[in-house]
Amino acid sequence: MVVLVTGANGQLGQAIQSISKKHPEVAFVFCDSSILDITNLININQVFNQVKPNYCINTAAYTAVDKAEIEIEKAYLINVIGAKNLAEACKENSTILLHVSTDFVFDGNTTSILEKNGYTEEDIPNPTGVYGQTKLEGEKAIQEIFDNYFIIRTSWVYSKFANNFMKTMLRLGSERDRLSVVNDQIGTPTNAVDLAEALIKIILYTEYSRNVSFSDSNFGIYNFSNEGQCSWYDFANKIFEENNITIDLKPIPTTSYPTPAKRPAFSVLDKTKIKRVFGLQINKWEDSLQK
Repeated sequence: MVVLVTGANGQLGQAIQSISKKHPEVAFVFCDSSILDITNLININQVFNQVKPNYCINTAAYTAVDKAEIEIEKAYLINVIGAKNLAEACKENSTILLHVSTDFVFDGNTTSILEKNGYTEEDIPNPTGVYGQTKLEGEKAIQEIFDNYFIIRTSWVYSKFANNFMKTMLRLGSERDRLSVVNDQIGTPTNAVDLAEALIKIILYTEYSRNVSFSDSNFGIYNFSNEGQCSWYDFANKIFEENNITIDLKPIPTTSYPTPAKRPAFSVLDKTKIKRVFGLQINKWEDSLQK
């Protein structure tokens, strides 16, 4: 079973690489943008013809949330055209696509969501910035092309790889005596390695189902993050606590830290569907941070 992974040098791509040896039944092919440029359909077709993947995990994305407000064309090219290109190649080669999306497809302002466990896959997206809009359009582009896809929406991804909030906090914690972090944006941190494991489990479950003639009706949109919820301030506080860093950490409202792109005030994702369909057991965010 051949699994092609795009965006291999990104945070999630590196997380998948870090656990790939635990899955000898899978032949992983990791491609960074110098090998596979998802904005170039000719390049994609060349790689697909050579690799002949059974599955493709697309971790390649434009994720600079604030820069996207300026680099609109670049964000669109990667997040929309790139997703469309991969879907076309997957359809042509009978490859199943796993595409990683984001909680930023939601505006975070829906009062009724607070009464539930968070956003479900059926809730109507309403992005407030270019990043979220292009990720949503990428989802739609895939859905218009074929049915053999898993779109996985996730949130607040961090790890020891690449750039992320945890590593930024650790750096600032070593440079400063005091720090202010917003406390009125609520979501769920996601350990990139936990997300990587979930993606592989989806593939293994799907492959098993196909081999024993189960239905392929599990295709569709799913939410995945760690369990629980917190503010960015809570997350930062826990990072410093786990790493024995003493710092004067102050909670502030979003209005005191304006950014070019508006962030969802509440973007907790409900994981009921992915746990039911694939039997996943998901770690609490505090436990995964400690790990």
